[in-house]
Amino acid sequence: MNPAWLSPIGNHLWQSTLLAGVAGLLTLTLRKNHARVRHSVWLAASCKFLVPLSLLIALGGHVRWRTVPEVAPSSLSAVMDQVSQPFAPSGDASPFVVTAPRADIPFPTVVLAIWLCGFLGIACSWWVRWRRIRATTRAGSLLHLEIPIQAVSSPTLVEPSVFGVFRPVLLLPEGLLERLTPAQSQTIITHELCHVRHRDNLIASIHMFVETVFWFHPLVWWIGKRMVEERERACDEEVLRLGSEPRVYAEGILNVCKLYLESPLVCVAGVTGANLNRRVEAIMANRVGQGLNRAKKLLLAGAGIAALAGPIAIGTVCSPTTRAQTPSSQAFEVASVKPTKPGTRDFHFFGAPNQGIDAANVPLNTLILSAYNLKSVQLTGGPDWIHDEHYDIVAKAPPNTTNRSHQMLQTLLADRFKLITHRETRVLPVLALVLAKGGPKFGVVKETRPGDGDFKIGRGRLSGQAVTMQDLADMLVNQVDRIVLDKTGLTGKFDINLQWTPDVNAAPGNDREVAPDPDGPSLATALSEQLGLRFEATKAPVPILVIDHVERPTAN
Repeated sequence: MNPAWLSPIGNHLWQSTLLAGVAGLLTLTLRKNHARVRHSVWLAASCKFLVPLSLLIALGGHVRWRTVPEVAPSSLSAVMDQVSQPFAPSGDASPFVVTAPRADIPFPTVVLAIWLCGFLGIACSWWVRWRRIRATTRAGSLLHLEIPIQAVSSPTLVEPSVFGVFRPVLLLPEGLLERLTPAQSQTIITHELCHVRHRDNLIASIHMFVETVFWFHPLVWWIGKRMVEERERACDEEVLRLGSEPRVYAEGILNVCKLYLESPLVCVAGVTGANLNRRVEAIMANRVGQGLNRAKKLLLAGAGIAALAGPIAIGTVCSPTTRAQTPSSQAFEVASVKPTKPGTRDFHFFGAPNQGIDAANVPLNTLILSAYNLKSVQLTGGPDWIHDEHYDIVAKAPPNTTNRSHQMLQTLLADRFKLITHRETRVLPVLALVLAKGGPKFGVVKETRPGDGDFKIGRGRLSGQAVTMQDLADMLVNQVDRIVLDKTGLTGKFDINLQWTPDVNAAPGNDREVAPDPDGPSLATALSEQLGLRFEATKAPVPILVIDHVERPTAN
């Protein structure tokens, strides 16, 4: 039970957890500096939960500042891909195979239902408490204080706090100004105005959203407590820097704690949050954090650059983006590319590793599929003419050339068609080839014969000698225009003979082919009746080649 969508979630969670650990180490290094700096570090760790590392890497993958050959991935690219995605979907060696959950155990549905229950429960809890405080604020009476925001007096026993994100209101309990000395009242109001200046309610709301989405992760709640502690310490430091008497300020906080209840929402910034004993001790000692020296500024700058620019740089360096160019040793010695003359009916496409290419009346998309060894469903992008306009190509390989036809064709496409591509992986509808009721209707080949391993393909006809089920699945891709996964569980080699009536929109065969029976079975029916196989619709991650740029060919 390893649904494809669980792997990126697992990768995102461990990456965010790792960054939170790094943030914790940074705050230890900055423990003698201003609390506002540590608060910003924890905020960055919180926001990382909303920004997947894969998104930044993908952003870097679109930075096209270099041209690379379309060859096997470098060791650096492979290592970075393995490190950044340790929870890749398991399965067969084929890159198209993904293990689907059992139909009788809807694991993804259960996981989604559990997450949704937690999400809605926490969101409703926040909403109820927020409405309660809003009602308290609206029921209060206006106070005329010489401060830049509106002040309201409420009969409810809540602590002095700031309510609202974009239009903050200072909420003071009724009778507070009479119970505190003027100096104490001033320090408490100054504390609240510090929250307003630094947009602490907005920051707290962002983290509340993180807690609501990632409610199952204990680390986000721990980060929230650290943020509240550093937020209150930062305001304490600012109040002291503005010249308030430490003893008066500490007494004001203690008196508020004796008389009123703490705010039930972290996005309603009050004065009594965080560890009260430590705060009072720090206030009485007039402990104000130090400014950042040059080394720590460089440390923070480096950490920020590494967190943001690092993944982008990885995506750029390891980007599969290509301008399909290769070294001259992997280019054709001589190549001719001409548009096919109107009315031409001849079609052929021959290629050999050590000889070259001879193609007539071939559309560009077919050439691209051959160059990159792809199925038609794996190519996307580009203008319509790459399907509609056909070309005649004759290319001669250099002497003593072997097994480089794909690379040489890629070079030809880049040189003459200015082709630029990049690779992506997308979750697409696919078909799984499985056993039909009654099992397979063919036997295992026990002896090798001339011609084994080859397919003969015609319009509505497909036959093969000593071929595997994976071979059959690959051949069926072009008939159904979807990736076909071998999920039969059959090993060994088999003789296959399949005949069906193709769709009316299917490409016609050559004039020498025998036309298929118009009243014959469909492909799905033929699979079941003739081979004992059937298709099963599912989804899986599929490698895709995206055309970013292409031009009509230059003259010879």
